[in-house]
Amino acid sequence: MTPGLDRKIRVLVVDDSAFMCKVLQEIINSDPQLEVVGQGRDGRDAVALAEALRPDVITMDINMPHLDGLQATELIMSQHPRPIVIVSSESREGAASTLKALELGAIDFVPKPSSGIDLDMKNVREDLTRKLKMAAKVRVVRTATRSKLPVPHAPLSPSAVAANIGELPTQGSGKFPIVAIAASTGGPAAVMRVVAGLPAEFPAATILVLHMPETFTKQFTVQLAEIAPLPVKEAEAQEAVQQGMIYLCPGSHHLRLTSSGRILLDSGPRVEGYRPSADMAFESVAEYSRALALGVVLTGMGNDATRGARAIKAAGGYVIAQDEATSMIFGMPAEAIKARAVDEVLGLGEISAAIEKRVMKLSRAFAPAGVR
Repeated sequence: MTPGLDRKIRVLVVDDSAFMCKVLQEIINSDPQLEVVGQGRDGRDAVALAEALRPDVITMDINMPHLDGLQATELIMSQHPRPIVIVSSESREGAASTLKALELGAIDFVPKPSSGIDLDMKNVREDLTRKLKMAAKVRVVRTATRSKLPVPHAPLSPSAVAANIGELPTQGSGKFPIVAIAASTGGPAAVMRVVAGLPAEFPAATILVLHMPETFTKQFTVQLAEIAPLPVKEAEAQEAVQQGMIYLCPGSHHLRLTSSGRILLDSGPRVEGYRPSADMAFESVAEYSRALALGVVLTGMGNDATRGARAIKAAGGYVIAQDEATSMIFGMPAEAIKARAVDEVLGLGEISAAIEKRVMKLSRAFAPAGVR
C-alpha cells in the first residue's frame, strides 16, 4: 500500500555488511520522508522481515550468504510482495545479476560506489532516496513470473491477419514496417515478454528504447538474444535497419533513423531528462516510415514517448500502449493515452500478437505489386 502523506515511508534495509547497513540507515533516516524500520543480513532475513514488518519498500543487496538477493527477491515477490530497490556492487560490476532482479520484480537499482571499503554512499544519496520514494508508490502484485517467459505463439492464421484493424493505403515503396518499443521502470521484464512472443519470421525491423545505462544495455542485448526468436543486437551507427532484426538502443546514446533508413546515434544531452529518448526515436521512425510505423509504449515512469506517439499517429502509423493492470508503473502508457496518441490499450500478454497482427497487415498492404 502506498504510504499516506501523514506518515513516513517505512524502509527495510538488507545487506550482509554491518558497515553498509549503518551507512544506508543514516542516509535514509536523514530524509524527513523516510525511515528505516528493520535491517536484515541475508536473504533469509529479507524474506522473514518482509512478511513480519510489511515495509513500504526494501533495499536489497545481491551477493549475500545463505540466500542471495535474487533468491530473496523471487520469494518475496511470489509470497509477500513489496517494492524492492537493488543496492549492490553487482549493479556496477555484474549487470546480468541486476537485470535478473529486475525481471523477478525489483523496481529499480542503485549501484554501490566502486571505491573499495571506503564507501562514500553520500555520492548516491539523492539517487537512492528518490528511487525509494518512487518505489514506495508502485503497486506490486503477488508474482515472480516476470522471468518465466512464454513460448512464442503460433503464427496467426490468414483469416486473423486479414481481420479489420483499420483501412491502410497501398503503396509499393519497397519499405517495410518498423516497430519502435519504449519502456522504463519495469521495462526489462516487459520487453522480454513482448520480444519472446514475436514470430521467427517477422517482416519488420524492431527498435527498442529503454531507460538504462550503457553497461546494462550491452548485457540486456545478450539476455534478449537468448530468448528471442529473432536476431538481437545493440544498434550501431550508420547500419541500415533490416527486416527480421531487433535493435537495442545503447544506453549512452539517442537513436534516430536517417532519410535512407540508417541508424544515427547521438551522445548529446538528455532530452527531457532522458538518454536515450523514446520521443526522439519515435519521431524519426514516424518521419521515415510514415504509415508503416508502429509505436509500442510499455511500463515506465514519466512521459517519454508521448510526443513520439503523437508523431507516429500524425504520420498515419499505429500506437499500442500497455494497460494499467499489467504495468509496473502506469506513467508512460497513461501519458500517451491521455494525449489521445494511442490506438489500442492492451495487457502485456496480448501485445506480441497485436504487433504481429498489425505488421502482417502492413506488409500485405505495402508489398510491391505482384508480391501481395
